[in-house]
Amino acid sequence: MNSTATANPIGAIDGASPSGAVIRVEDVHKYYDLGETRVHALRGVSVEIHRGEFVAIMGASGSGKSTFMNILGCLDRPTSGRYLLEEIDVSQYDKKTLARLRNQSIGFVFQGFNLLARTTALENTELPTLYTRIDNNERKKRAREALAMVGLADRSDHFPSQMSGGQQQRVAIARALVNRPSILLADEPTGNLDSRTSVEIIDIFQTLNQAGLTIAMVTHESDIAQYARRILVFRDGRIRRDETVANTPRASEVLKTLPTLED
Repeated sequence: MNSTATANPIGAIDGASPSGAVIRVEDVHKYYDLGETRVHALRGVSVEIHRGEFVAIMGASGSGKSTFMNILGCLDRPTSGRYLLEEIDVSQYDKKTLARLRNQSIGFVFQGFNLLARTTALENTELPTLYTRIDNNERKKRAREALAMVGLADRSDHFPSQMSGGQQQRVAIARALVNRPSILLADEPTGNLDSRTSVEIIDIFQTLNQAGLTIAMVTHESDIAQYARRILVFRDGRIRRDETVANTPRASEVLKTLPTLED
């Protein structure tokens, strides 16, 4: 099994603007009305994430981290404040424009792999390209390249039922990369995986990040967060800690010390 990306993923960010704050959140508040109760989920959050960063986002349930990620992914809007993605204020975009922006600029990886059961790895990876104007040959080319990035070039014709959990998550990562986004958002990407497979997935993230891809990852696991370069900790709708990780461990080196599991 090859857990490390095997192709140069730098194409995933071709055409991106010069280095700077790819994500800028300015005094963002978010309220939810639940019957007669109004929940203040985010309370004046301001933060920048620069191009090429690998940021882990932590916090207890109800801390605001999931709401924050939904706003970063253009799945929700701030009640007030601004969200600038690639230096463009997207806070007031309509749903159609936001959907197009999500598909072009943001790759998503979730705890549940969300693969179509009767669809091969290659076909699952191709799915986001169906909403673009690229032709079928280019679609398959990009999907094969994305699968190669995550070490699954030889599994393109396999169905999810024929793959382990780790392999399915790698297909999900390939799917997130196929449209060559500038940002990868990962929500508990190792939550359903054993310890070794979790580190294998982080190894892929670190390889992609080294090539320049910006990654923001929600995790409740402090040992997984330590593989990022920066950690944001949410509590009560605010960022309470924002710290750089000193001596970030290399997942590829840690894998050498872990027992090998059958894939």
